[in-house]
Amino acid sequence: MYRELQWDDPGEPDALADRWIREMDANGVHRAALIASVPGDEASVAAAVARHPGRIVGFFMVDPSAADAQARTRRALTDQRLTGVCLFPAMHHVPLDDDRSRHVVEAAAACPGAVVFAHCGLLSVGVRDRLGLPSRFDLALGDPMALSRLARAFPAVPFIVPHFGAGRFQDALTAVDACANVHLDTSSSNNWIRQTPGLTLAAVFRAALAAAGASRLLFGTDSSFFPRGWQRGIYEAQKTALEDLGVSLEDRALIFGRNFERLLPARRSG
Repeated sequence: MYRELQWDDPGEPDALADRWIREMDANGVHRAALIASVPGDEASVAAAVARHPGRIVGFFMVDPSAADAQARTRRALTDQRLTGVCLFPAMHHVPLDDDRSRHVVEAAAACPGAVVFAHCGLLSVGVRDRLGLPSRFDLALGDPMALSRLARAFPAVPFIVPHFGAGRFQDALTAVDACANVHLDTSSSNNWIRQTPGLTLAAVFRAALAAAGASRLLFGTDSSFFPRGWQRGIYEAQKTALEDLGVSLEDRALIFGRNFERLLPARRSG
């Protein structure tokens, strides 16, 4: 399959973690979040975190419909020393304000320092598209308004919405405005912007800054595999958009690193 996708075989978790560290060093990236994108693959990311606790923050996907979702969440956040719980409602067919999602967040709320990453809006998985696999995602379930109801129920838990809401931008802004614990992640190529004629990345940043302020925007690239590695082009595009808007150096520093450090401080080894 890797040959068909023209991807490098990821190899063993420790070797892959080391490769990402070399890639980060080559691009001047101090710390990054690594996501286990398959439910049950927490051990691979836990190995990377254990190997590079000061550089890698561990996130993991949870299917709230699974019978052991709460127990798995608690184990990953405590025994495996991971930090971010990832919810994909369109993929797992569980609304964000469903009791099953709430139970997962309850487990996260009991673990100091945990955050919840909730994917809203459009969802596509490149590997599925390239292999011609059908999509069974229910995009109606990636609702930022449902997220706002969940976030209000757990005001002490930080929530992160990737890709500015991925096509549900206005609803994501409403959620951010309603809930001080909701943050927007700027990651990926943000191709959803093309669905709105005339909308630009700079305009998206302008609106996001007006709603959330610089303190609730987190820079991301959505880099995912080798040989592509870290997506410098996404960084350059976002950097240019913020410069063109005249965003201050201080606010750019928040977006490009300080907010990450505040929400996701490095773990001590051991």
